[in-house]
Parts: sequence; structure tokens; C-alpha cells
Amino acid sequence: MVSTECFPFAKTGGMGDVVSSLPIALKKLDIDVRIVIPKYSFIDEKKFHLQTQLKSMGVWMGNTLEWCSVDKTITDENIPVYFIEFDSYFKRSGIYHDNEFNDYHDNPKRFAFFTRSALQLCQDLKFKPDVIHANDWHTALIPAYLKIWHWNDPILGSTASVLTIHNIGYQGIYPKLHYDYFELGENNFTPDKFECFGAINFLKGGIYFADMINTVSRTYAIETKTHEGGFGLDPYLRKKDDRYTGILNGVDYMQWDPQIDNFLPANYSIDNMHGKVLCKNALQKRLGLEQDNNTPIIGVISRFVSQKGLYLLSQCIESIVQNMNVQFAILGSGDKQLEAYFGTLQNVYRGKIGSFIGYNNELAHLIEAGSDFFLMPSIYEPCGLNQIYSLKYGTLPIVRATGGLNDTVENYNEKTGRGTGFKFWEASPHAIYYTVGWAVSTYYDRKSHMKKLMKNAMEKEFSWENSALLYIDLYNKAIENKKLAV
Repeated sequence: MVSTECFPFAKTGGMGDVVSSLPIALKKLDIDVRIVIPKYSFIDEKKFHLQTQLKSMGVWMGNTLEWCSVDKTITDENIPVYFIEFDSYFKRSGIYHDNEFNDYHDNPKRFAFFTRSALQLCQDLKFKPDVIHANDWHTALIPAYLKIWHWNDPILGSTASVLTIHNIGYQGIYPKLHYDYFELGENNFTPDKFECFGAINFLKGGIYFADMINTVSRTYAIETKTHEGGFGLDPYLRKKDDRYTGILNGVDYMQWDPQIDNFLPANYSIDNMHGKVLCKNALQKRLGLEQDNNTPIIGVISRFVSQKGLYLLSQCIESIVQNMNVQFAILGSGDKQLEAYFGTLQNVYRGKIGSFIGYNNELAHLIEAGSDFFLMPSIYEPCGLNQIYSLKYGTLPIVRATGGLNDTVENYNEKTGRGTGFKFWEASPHAIYYTVGWAVSTYYDRKSHMKKLMKNAMEKEFSWENSALLYIDLYNKAIENKKLAV
């Protein structure tokens, strides 16, 4: 499994959780899984017990032989993790961009090198994988390298490729001037492969060469094959036919379960909810909210990017707190304009809005536990994990019905009390405002339904066990497709 992120070593979003949790579930099913990630300078060698695996490893890129080294650790679940150390590319403050959120100009070279180094590692270790699982555009060159350069390789010649699209909005589109460094051949710089209006498109090429492709929910797999949801790649995904599918992400309940969560001031369960009240009190105190058990809190944990719908929220959040007796607990970072806006709201609406700009894992757990509702107004959402965490914590999701949000949240039925959350379909401030109002009115006016919804939510299971079985099936299909292609 090759990825630019893996929790707890490096993470910016859900992909880091998937690359951490899926191997654990596969290991339990007797699959030999090994993970390869870059060795970023912020990874603590002592904390994670890194040891030198290879002092020197040569990787051909273009006409240059790049020399790197490889470290290794073994996780508590006995999964080997290899770290590609190459300071020229990975000794930086961020994974993809600097502190001002400017992408590193050499990202195409950085991740092409990382991809090729993962393949070289297999050769140097004499490790013959049945499948190499690439994740998003950063490692989407793997399927191409396997077919172009390693088709008759004694180590990698029979290795199949799986490409998981975690977010099709990010495709790795860069100027062609970098292409020679990849050494993929001019004959592959064509509109059906890597060429995209004269530029390189990493993900597009990966889709062409991959033996199997999946994305992270069933609904998102459907959406990405449409003109509206495919970001220009929908024709190529439709062409893959049954070689493209959706597998819902699971959740690591060892990390996200209010009964055993070590980050919480008090634990609780579906049979004893008193600890949730204590978590609510702690969250209100932590973020300077008015201490009141009877006022509902809406949690928001998000990257501040256009995809997440935070601009829509910014257009209605003040009307919400002015017209409804409700509080907000906000955690996130990204777009500087949104950071400034949400960061200053707590000064304007003291006691009603509390915000933390940045990321804090402990606070994320406290928001999940201490909130009554969790808002995700995403424009699109491949899978989403926070809404699944929220369900387990009895924190009812308020979500736009897109992608994995639609797959995992059952809309509230006022007549029966069935459901696990509140959905809206239109991507607008108006829809957010009135759906929040619907949830808040349920909190105050239909308390028996609130209890029923919370119970329904906490009973839901989205563990990795079922998804891991589907991934094994996906790997087997990839292996068969590889054999057919030879």
C-alpha cells in the first residue's frame, strides 16, 4: 500500500485514516500488508522507533540516478511501514504545501520519485507483491510504471495494481515540462492517458493503466461517472465499466468509540449517556461557550476548502445564532479568508460560537462527544468519516445528501422517529439554515425522538471488517485482470 499519508505518521485528511486502518483489518484476515510513505522531516524517529532498512537505494528518474535511504518501523499490529528518506523532496514543513497553503512547485517530481522509489524498494527487498494499492493522484503513476517498465520484471512482472480515488477533485495536473523526469515515454502522453489540454494529469493516466479502480463510497462512484461529478474524468471512468466500483470506508472503532476514548473527560455508552453531558460541559468550557446543558451544540470539524461548503455556512451561521438558541464548536484550517472569518466569530458572538483555527486531535474527539449535532454542508463528499464518528458518539449528523454522506446517514422521519440524522439536497445557505432549524426544533420540541435518533445512530456499525472483505475481492479481480492483460 503506497500513500503520501498514513496516520499517525502523516495525515491531512481521510486518506491517512484509511491507509492506517484498512491494513489492520486486512492483517486480521491473514493478508501480508506493507505500507510505504515518504519520510517527512516532522516524523519523529524516536517516537515511532524508526530503524534503517536500506542505507542507500538508487532510483532512476529521467536521466538522473537519485540516491535515497529507507527506514522502517513495525506497528503495534505487526504491520511493516517503510519510509522513503530523500531530504531534497521531503524535508519540508508540510506534505503538499507551505504554511501559506501554496503548493510546492516541484510536487510532480516529488511524488513521481516517491512512486518509483516504492517500486524500487520491492526490488531491493526481493518482495514480490500480488497487488500494489495506490492512493489518489500522488501515487497514480504506479499502474503505469508496472505496465510500462516492469511488465517482464521477475519481481514485479505479475503484480496487479489497484487505484483508490479518495477525491477526484484533486488530479495532479501539472505543466508538461516535468514529464521527461517521469520516464513514461512520449507515446503515453496522449489524450486517453496522461495528456490533459497540453498538461500532465496524474490521475487520468492512473485510471487508464490500473487493473482495478475504486472510490470510497457507492454513491460517489455513481456521481464521479457523471459530467457534474467527474471533474472531466467521467468518460474515462465510464470506459472502465466493471473495473470501477465503490467501497465505503470503514472506521477504526479502537480510535473512535466513546466507551474507550482516552481523549474524553468521561466515557459513555448507549446504555449510560451521563458521560456525554460531562463532555458537553468540558467542550463549552474549552471553547468559551455559555455553560448550559439545555442549549444544543453544533460541531464543525473541517478543512476550510471550497469542497466542504464552509463558504455556504459563512453566509448563514450568523442568522442561525441570531434566530436560534444554539451554539457552535468549530475546528479547522485552510483558506485564509475562512480562517479569519470563523476565527473572529467567537469575539462577535461570545458564548455562542467557539472556534479553534488549526488542528487538534484531542479537541476533535471532544467536539464529536460534546456536541449534539455535527454539520457537514459539503458540496461533494467522497465518503466522509466525521459523520460516521458522530453516529457512534450519539451526535446527530446534519449533512448534504451527497457521496458517502448520503450512504451513511438515514434521514429523520418525523412521523416514526426513525433515522440517524438530518439531510438536505440543495447546496445553499438557505438549505443549511432550514435544516439546522429542523434539527434544533427536534432537539427542543421532540425530545423522545431525539433520544430515539441518538440510539439509532449509536447502533450503526461501519467497521473495516466488511469493507476489508470487499477490498480482498477487489484485489482478486485486479489479479485476474492483470493476467488477462498479459
